[in-house]
Amino acid sequence: MKRLLLVGGGHAHVEVLRRFGRAPLRDVELVLVSPHRLTPYSGMLPGLVAGDYEHAAVHIDLERAARFARARFLQTLAAGIDTHRRVATLANGASLEFDLVSLDVGSTPATAGVPGAAEHAIGVKPVDRFLQLWDNWCERARTGTLRRLLVVGGGAAGVETILAMHARLARETGRPDAVACALATDADQLLPMHPARVQDLLGRVLARRGIRLHLATPAVRIEPGAMTAADGSRIAADAIVWTTGAAAPPWLRGLGVALDAGGFVAVNESLQSISEERVFAAGDCATMIEHPRPRAGVYAVRQGPPLAANLRAALEGRPLARYVPQAHALAIISTGDGRAVAARAGWAVEGAWVWRWKDWIDRRFVARYAAL
Repeated sequence: MKRLLLVGGGHAHVEVLRRFGRAPLRDVELVLVSPHRLTPYSGMLPGLVAGDYEHAAVHIDLERAARFARARFLQTLAAGIDTHRRVATLANGASLEFDLVSLDVGSTPATAGVPGAAEHAIGVKPVDRFLQLWDNWCERARTGTLRRLLVVGGGAAGVETILAMHARLARETGRPDAVACALATDADQLLPMHPARVQDLLGRVLARRGIRLHLATPAVRIEPGAMTAADGSRIAADAIVWTTGAAAPPWLRGLGVALDAGGFVAVNESLQSISEERVFAAGDCATMIEHPRPRAGVYAVRQGPPLAANLRAALEGRPLARYVPQAHALAIISTGDGRAVAARAGWAVEGAWVWRWKDWIDRRFVARYAAL
């Protein structure tokens, strides 16, 4: 019997489980390894932060998905993977042989190079740790001991996070100015990867909500209670959230497979390692060398079906299929107040109906796995 080892419970792997559950392969054992039973859907996290969703509404039950796929679910970490001997060592001390391994383990906050960032700022990932701190910050805001909040990073994640946090804190305290919120970015413009209209729309939202924007303000040090910028200025904050980008999990360097310059697993058009045919990878931990794309949930979701198809083909000894991701993806950025901005290529729209559209898309995605 062959064994397919899925390491990580990311968006692509939950779809792999669903598809293998609908059409099982004889003489193939599936094993899912993940430290968490519940995996969050990234598209709904800002809504959870803003208080629009309950915890259960934005999480997918990996144990349920594994049961549907007739897979073993091991709630632990993969401490090491020997891709040449095809053996995984788990955090609980067990060893697991495999015929194929697929990685969908996400990324980590990109704090390297900024002293104090890893110690004194909190990344949105890992999500469970962030949510625990967020609940604590909301309580501190209600009691008046959290007065200043700073998000570092001017991309979509940073903008969406600060707007969601501001909206929730305003509701928790009954005052939109109870907590002074700020956003700092090293770029000279907000959302540099988005069209000018998106930059203008969301810049106006920040200004209207009283959220202070610090452009061209790169962080060079984080310390308890403040961020120091390159020009020597300090931005005081009782809590600092780090959203400056994604870094590769350091343990990927021990896999013995080809990585890109950032340390992410380098894969081809079949989502297969370019150096080891027994290894596949998807989501934020991988880079499609021929078609690099932003590390965003929409691309990870789209990788689920081709990853499932190619894992099945590899197990059956059939040729793998090419997958070319779309050049432009729809981006919907919620503003935390029942509205959102949608953008694709060069156009953008804004309104309450955009939020309702996003909510429908996101709920439908999670419901697909809740029904397993």
